[in-house]
Amino acid sequence: MSAAALHLPAWVGPVADYMFHTGLLLTLKLAGLAVVGSAVVGIVLGTLLTLPSLAVRSAVRLYIEVWRGLPIIVTIFLIYFALPSAQIRLTAFSAAWIGLTLWGSAQVAEATRGAIQSVPREQHEAAAALGFGWVGTMTNVIFPQALRRLLPPLVSLLVNVIQNTTLAALIGVAEVLQTGQRSVERLQLTPPSDSHAFEIYGAVMVVFFVISFPLTRLAALLERRLV
Repeated sequence: MSAAALHLPAWVGPVADYMFHTGLLLTLKLAGLAVVGSAVVGIVLGTLLTLPSLAVRSAVRLYIEVWRGLPIIVTIFLIYFALPSAQIRLTAFSAAWIGLTLWGSAQVAEATRGAIQSVPREQHEAAAALGFGWVGTMTNVIFPQALRRLLPPLVSLLVNVIQNTTLAALIGVAEVLQTGQRSVERLQLTPPSDSHAFEIYGAVMVVFFVISFPLTRLAALLERRLV
């Protein structure tokens, strides 16, 4: 239904179309790719943290501490602005995706380690008694139990990644916040020069709340039911 049919101001239709069909879709795409990448890399690294090899654990721990300890925007700037000096050029979207994935995978790795180590030691001993090696123990016995404990942190990570996609606006990715900002700037330059900043940024706030609130409630529900 058009803005005119709803008796809305003429500026609302183009702004809403731009923010939802460009900004929201790009936000969801960026968040989805970052969460999948974070889950895959983080689960593997978190599992490796339970190996007896000190060298492997030290390497994974270094990865976690570096990317979890840096502000995400610093990581994104490093990828987008510094890598070209090494002849590695990425699009703004790719830089934001990789930056969010590095941070997210470090979070997932630590959560995975905690979930695996929370499984009672007797389960490891029972798997060893059945003749399972480390891989078999993790695949068939430990990880299925740890996954229940890992689901709430993964949902919480999704919320954090969705909210942190706004950082991509700083390098020009047209996600929800960036499309809102561009709309404000365009309206400011268009007679009668009213930016409607309050309405547009308020809409951005509502969009993120509508997405995030159900997910935070889901994470709390899963934590009560599964952990």
